[in-house]
Amino acid sequence: MITLASDFGTPYPAAMKGVMLRRTDARLVDVAHDFPRQDVRAAAFWLREVLPQFPPAVHLVVVDPGVGTDRAALAVRAGDHALVGPDNGVLVPAARELADESGLDAFEVDDEDAASSTFHGRDVFAPAAARVHEVGVDALSDLDGVAPTDEFVDLRFPDPVVGDDEVTGEILAVDDFGNAVTNVPGGFVDGADEAAVNGERAPVAPSYAHVEAGQRLVTVGSHGNVELAVNRGRGDEAFAVAPGDAVRLET
Repeated sequence: MITLASDFGTPYPAAMKGVMLRRTDARLVDVAHDFPRQDVRAAAFWLREVLPQFPPAVHLVVVDPGVGTDRAALAVRAGDHALVGPDNGVLVPAARELADESGLDAFEVDDEDAASSTFHGRDVFAPAAARVHEVGVDALSDLDGVAPTDEFVDLRFPDPVVGDDEVTGEILAVDDFGNAVTNVPGGFVDGADEAAVNGERAPVAPSYAHVEAGQRLVTVGSHGNVELAVNRGRGDEAFAVAPGDAVRLET
């Protein structure tokens, strides 16, 4: 299969699918096309969480605020998977999760002949993903127009600063429910009944419905990180946080 992920909304993903369906009979599976617009880090975070759930596949990812500039186009081999997209870091966290002991191999894709300078999803990445699917991940290095590279944007998420009973972290992403995902490991709140978030206390609970509707809570999401939430409400609004904001937790 080939998965597709972007910040395009509609109708642009349909054009990418059309390009690939002219070249391959691969099963096309949408991951998401409503990632926050031009937010490379948010997309990289969610892809790191989602793509490892798939069987071996080619993953086409286009969140590309630098389209039309001198940023490179990449294909990355990671274990039995391949990822195709812009060289802005969006592919790398997921690729590291998918890679086996041999690590990941990156290849620069020739994009000189793109038909437009604004839609490389259609003109560069979709054809490249179809070609990778047709030859197989192991033969990626044999494709015309790709060259091995050790130079690529290596996006890494920041580490929290952990003390004995407090930690300073960062909001990595906010999902559609308003849950604010931090980079703080869930183990920090193990055994705690309450935590102070930027000085304001909230209960620590194992899931949203363990508190009353409309009540704030601190919990550990399926990603294993602390998240700030509201049962049947928006945690980002209740805790007044947004992606990139610093957050201090105390137990």
